[in-house]
Amino acid sequence: MNIIKEIILNAKHLFGWKTNRKIIVFSVDDYGNVRLNSKEARLNLDKMEMKIYSRFDLYDTLETKEDLTQLFAILESVKDKKGRHPVFTTFSMTSNIDFEKMQKDDYTCFYNETLPETFEKLSKQQPEAYAGAWDLFREGIVKGLLKPQFHGREHLNLIVFNDKLQKRDKQLLCALKNKSYTSISDEEYPNMSSMAAFDFWDFIENKAFIPIIQEGLDLFEKIYGYKSTYFTPPVNNIHHSLFKTLTEKGIRFIDLAMIRKEHQGLNVFKKSFNYLGKKEKDGLIVMVRNVVFEPTEDRGINWVDFTMKQIETAFRWNKPAIISSHRVNFCGHIDENNRNIGLMALKNLLDEIIKKWPDVEFISADELGECINKTKSLN
Repeated sequence: MNIIKEIILNAKHLFGWKTNRKIIVFSVDDYGNVRLNSKEARLNLDKMEMKIYSRFDLYDTLETKEDLTQLFAILESVKDKKGRHPVFTTFSMTSNIDFEKMQKDDYTCFYNETLPETFEKLSKQQPEAYAGAWDLFREGIVKGLLKPQFHGREHLNLIVFNDKLQKRDKQLLCALKNKSYTSISDEEYPNMSSMAAFDFWDFIENKAFIPIIQEGLDLFEKIYGYKSTYFTPPVNNIHHSLFKTLTEKGIRFIDLAMIRKEHQGLNVFKKSFNYLGKKEKDGLIVMVRNVVFEPTEDRGINWVDFTMKQIETAFRWNKPAIISSHRVNFCGHIDENNRNIGLMALKNLLDEIIKKWPDVEFISADELGECINKTKSLN
């Protein structure tokens, strides 16, 4: 590792909450989201020359029963000093596109459905993959292997979506006809991602996001039986004017980038610096992920070694290791080899963690937030 990377790796730990405990948190994004429907859908998109922008366009599907079965086996194979298994804080969506309803309406209007409805449909359409998947997911929660928190209502930007729908965009219609929302270009929308739910061009567009957040959090409580207290915005973008709505609905902790460029509208940006435990004016406590683990992303590195180095640095500075990852690393519905690579790396990482730090503690992201809120041991 060159000296510049070494400086950056250490610098992000200079500020914020500290602890002598060796805490490991897995913050894993995108659960509950339908991006790619099936192998057949991907083949159809390929035939239509729909561009593959990333591994998400290739492999990211709603978690299958086999995805969860194999993930749980890995998580249950390891225990910390208190006898607790690693827990995935699954940042989850509460709704998806209702592809069938949109088809009946000739794709003239956006319709959505709740996550349990999505699982129910897919268990009938693709029983070999999805029959029993939702029950297994909930079983994982009961076992303490999963702890869902809020990631948004849908993992898509409705401004981009509705504009493309109105224009009868061929790319969008092709994806929707294949019950997918992937390989979508957003080049014509400055500073907006088709996947970022809270991206905007004109600041006033943020007003439309308020009921989306409110409905999403109400659905979260209805689906999981408890209120979400922790929020990670899709693609990590959200304007601080929406923080008030989040706190009013029970959110207490929010993931933000250490160096954050917040869009103010009309291509104007404002930079801010964040650190673990920083308190926003609206009362939200900022959480900053400090470790990256993306084993199916080809960066030409050994992901286990790279992640271990990051954890070691965090512990050296008396910081918890908040490991950022994505569901796509553990998806095998399109290609089992993708899941095998991700899970093998996860197993190796967990074994190395226990070996190097036998006094490690595995907790969920919201539990870490509560620890910070109680102790407030900040620089």
